[in-house]
Amino acid sequence: MADVATEIPTVSPAENGATGDDSDKKLRAMRQVEFYFADANLPFDKFMWTLHSKTPEHWVPVKTVASFKRMREFQSEGIDWLLQALEDSTFLEVDESKTNIRRTTEVEEPKNQFERSIYAKGFGEEEPTLQTRMEDFFNKYGRTNAVRMRRDEKKQFKGSVFVEFADSTSVDAFLKADPKPTWEGKELLTMSKEEYCEMKIKEKGLTGKAAKNRRELMTRPRGFNAFVEMTKGQGSDDKKKSDDSPKEVFLDFMGTNLLINKDSEGNGFVKAEDVPFVKGATLKFDGCGGDVSWSEIKEPLKSKFDNRAPYIKYSRGDDSGLVGFQKALSEEEISVVKETIKTINKKPVTWTIPSEEDEKAFQIERAQVAAKAALSAANGTSFSTRGSRGGRGGRGGRGGRGGGRGGRGGRGGRSGGDRQNGTPKDNAATKEGKEDQAQAGEKRKRAVEPDGSHDAGVRGVNAPPVLASESTAKKVKTNDGEAAAAS
Repeated sequence: MADVATEIPTVSPAENGATGDDSDKKLRAMRQVEFYFADANLPFDKFMWTLHSKTPEHWVPVKTVASFKRMREFQSEGIDWLLQALEDSTFLEVDESKTNIRRTTEVEEPKNQFERSIYAKGFGEEEPTLQTRMEDFFNKYGRTNAVRMRRDEKKQFKGSVFVEFADSTSVDAFLKADPKPTWEGKELLTMSKEEYCEMKIKEKGLTGKAAKNRRELMTRPRGFNAFVEMTKGQGSDDKKKSDDSPKEVFLDFMGTNLLINKDSEGNGFVKAEDVPFVKGATLKFDGCGGDVSWSEIKEPLKSKFDNRAPYIKYSRGDDSGLVGFQKALSEEEISVVKETIKTINKKPVTWTIPSEEDEKAFQIERAQVAAKAALSAANGTSFSTRGSRGGRGGRGGRGGRGGGRGGRGGRGGRSGGDRQNGTPKDNAATKEGKEDQAQAGEKRKRAVEPDGSHDAGVRGVNAPPVLASESTAKKVKTNDGEAAAAS
């Protein structure tokens, strides 16, 4: 089997050219536009695919492409100059009106993208020319289809990249280079993308089914995939068969992909033995005096931890409670919590690390609440915990306000029944999960300008969770800010 679907040899990211020569600049412009239309990018970039599929002839306005971020270097030259640069492309063609461009070949699904990709770290801080310089650096080892800068949730460059080469020979040339590749005099940390995935699985201590699920999650392309979208609705019989078949729902809980099971009452749950134990991801507070305002804990910590609300467990009347985070906390982060929240309910509180036994039980409880919310959201039903005050969990997502909301009385533990019986002791803090789950059905964030493709950092970090998958999967936001996928 060939390493990659048929592509025009000129399809690659822009090459570095410091000479300022006009012909060299035109070459870089042509190759950048070719990259936008390439098999490695076009079907995985929702904005580009929307432009490409808008008309049966697949013409895309030149002015739109020229306005993209990576085209800023050439914008001062004008549209006529860009059209001249595209004259030498055998991969793209311009229409008679000189206002639109398109591919000269049909889009083909790339093969073995994962096997042709590598991981490299050590590129320092981001600056305006870094992307172009890195592309030029990797092109020395072989033709590249994409150099994707990895970013954190705040869209800050991590100093590492995933590079997709056009063939396995180029991968070997890079990974087996002697001397090893260096950047600005420092040796890079390099490995295949497969080795990187295995390293992350070991770091998280995953084994068995959890490791398998995590591996599958990391190996398949993320985000929009035109080939998946095109398979939807190809026939009413196939669609009916797909709709009638049971869907497996997975919960991505603290870095582990867990299969959600269904109990006799139709509620979601996960096997306790599958829930990973992340030691040091929980803190206990004491001294609150029997009352807690959620906002006193949630809002201050949310701003300190990447805008992600912690999971809080507290029963009204108790003098203590537990706060769960998305990862193990460092000593510095524990100090931040202590300094940020010195009082609760106007009373000084102390923060301690709970026993390992208590923390394990707490994390299993978190996973169970998340699983129940995730399955409810995936099925388009409401989720609530009887007796809980927790926020808006009863809405079950805003997609389809009629049934999902369940009427005014179904707004998570604020129903009339809770107020009447007045039994706050059952108010285990599932509030955080239900607030997040309430967003589960909102519309997908609209397409944005392409920035590389499906593996490039995180798009729309603050956008609501969306429904998407490799086949018929659904992703929903759950109580811990985790994602669940149904397939």
